[in-house]
Amino acid sequence: MKILITGAGGMLGRALKETLSPEHDVAAFARADLDFTDLGATLAALGRARPQAVIHAGAWTDVDGCERDPDRAWRVNALGSRNVAVACQETGAACCYISTDYVFDGEKPDPSTEFDAPNPISCYGASKLGGERYVQTLTPRHWIVRSSWLFGPGGKNFVKTILAKARAGEELRVVDDQVGSPTYTRDLARGISRLISAPHYGVWHVTNSGSCSWYRFAAAIVENAGLRGTRLEPIGSKDLRRPAPRPRNSVLRNYCWELEGWPPLRRWSDALREYLAHPDAAG
Repeated sequence: MKILITGAGGMLGRALKETLSPEHDVAAFARADLDFTDLGATLAALGRARPQAVIHAGAWTDVDGCERDPDRAWRVNALGSRNVAVACQETGAACCYISTDYVFDGEKPDPSTEFDAPNPISCYGASKLGGERYVQTLTPRHWIVRSSWLFGPGGKNFVKTILAKARAGEELRVVDDQVGSPTYTRDLARGISRLISAPHYGVWHVTNSGSCSWYRFAAAIVENAGLRGTRLEPIGSKDLRRPAPRPRNSVLRNYCWELEGWPPLRRWSDALREYLAHPDAAG
């Protein structure tokens, strides 16, 4: 299959290229290669590549940045996704849109499923939901893939931040009242590969199994990295005074995945141990 990836320079984009290239003809476009906020450029790129499927992994994921500059958030995450969806419709490509746990408000006590109504509480979440709706409206053949708390080789992520601070001897103050499912980009890429291999269209949640708070995630990182002397203090979200609110419960249930009878993705803690052995996490 001919597959075009946007956001190919990011963590997930790199994992997708690595995962899909052995079996597919992959055209990988980083931000410098394709400005998908430009409809003409997007139409031209897909017109030249003629992909059968597009994985739209490109986004502006700076949650606080989106809150400070909502115009840019909506331009990139919503209108940019509209442009990709229009180009997919014009060229006959199916569209796989990568979305986020932040489309939910986090008030549900249980994990959110694909059948729960989104209710974002931040500009980032709202703009990503806007992208979802454009894709659903404009492309009849689509996959909406929501995931959460990504980590992996090739980009800035929570694991690398915690490791850098711990190795520098800093005391770590980490939020303990937000929970989610840390997800390894390589596992997510393999899940996406499974979805697009057949017309499994619709909304999907794809995360590693299990959940934890950011504090528990940080504790697992330093313990598995052998940095047990690190000073680690749990704090509340209100102590950080960030511009954008975060969902308290970001745990996604891979319910449609379960209904298909597919085996669950491995636990986040097992994926973390694999990533910590990767040179990218060595610092």
